[in-house]
Amino acid sequence: MNTSIWYDAKMSDEERRARLHAGDLFVFTETAGTRELLALARDMLETAFAPHDPRSIHEHLSPEQVVEILAKLKPHFIHHPDCKVLLPRILTEQGCDMERVYFDVPRMRTAYPGEFLRSGIAYAFHPHRDTWYSAPLSQINWWIPIYPIEPDNSMAFYPRYFHQAVKNDSERYNYYLWNSTNRATAQQHVRSDARVQPRPQEELDPVTVRLIPPAGAVILFSGAQLHETVSNTTGIARYSIDFRTVHLDDLENRRGARNLDSRCTGTTLRDYLRGTDLVHLPEEILSQYDDGTERDGNVLYFGSTLAEEDSEPRRPTSSPAAAMQAGDR
Repeated sequence: MNTSIWYDAKMSDEERRARLHAGDLFVFTETAGTRELLALARDMLETAFAPHDPRSIHEHLSPEQVVEILAKLKPHFIHHPDCKVLLPRILTEQGCDMERVYFDVPRMRTAYPGEFLRSGIAYAFHPHRDTWYSAPLSQINWWIPIYPIEPDNSMAFYPRYFHQAVKNDSERYNYYLWNSTNRATAQQHVRSDARVQPRPQEELDPVTVRLIPPAGAVILFSGAQLHETVSNTTGIARYSIDFRTVHLDDLENRRGARNLDSRCTGTTLRDYLRGTDLVHLPEEILSQYDDGTERDGNVLYFGSTLAEEDSEPRRPTSSPAAAMQAGDR
């Protein structure tokens, strides 16, 4: 089966989701919403790293110093009140029904040149599917470069593997366990990262696809797409934003990509917020995706601080969500 790449496609969200679930990729040029989100991200980056340009910060500070800054910057961006306004605006601009679409909090990602900082809070992701990390098969990923990118500091896809299983060790991963034991320690892993994360257990065909949209454009892809952080050989740091969405119709009807090789446990669905009012998915939906590990007493919600700070209604958590500190996944 072939993978098609669509640019500014004019189709309904339902048809687009069906094509994404089948392995197609979509690129949309910048909108008023993404321009505002970029302005917010750039202001925060440039303030945090002043007087230096964030894209060359590796020439001025040590990895430990950059980690110290990112440990404050990334959670600040995740929980910034403007994000919960701008993300629904961006989704609406792309034809999403915000009564039926749920999104998770936006992450700010970093990819520094060479071996400067590739672990912990700035983890350079090896080839993986998000579905190996307890993501639902109907998840759609939205990825936005904050500054211009190049082929050698971008993100790469392995589209042939969308229809082909990859040997992996995803059975070692449980999302709730990761939240309770690993996420909050991200900033401690500066020179190396020994945390257990699902990886391919076979050699992959090195042929990849790299999309190079301008800053503010959006790449949409299925959470089942095999993708990775490109090893940055440009000498310029790459910064990007990503967030994910699920559609209530897809969850209710079990629509999404095929599960070829994911054996992880837990689910990220408790992180998602409805676009209109930031309410979580209904319990009757969540119960269909639970596998029993949610009863182990370690369920943490990645976006809890965002909701709690604004007194939005949500379920109680079993812990005060220390996992919010790093924002590495």
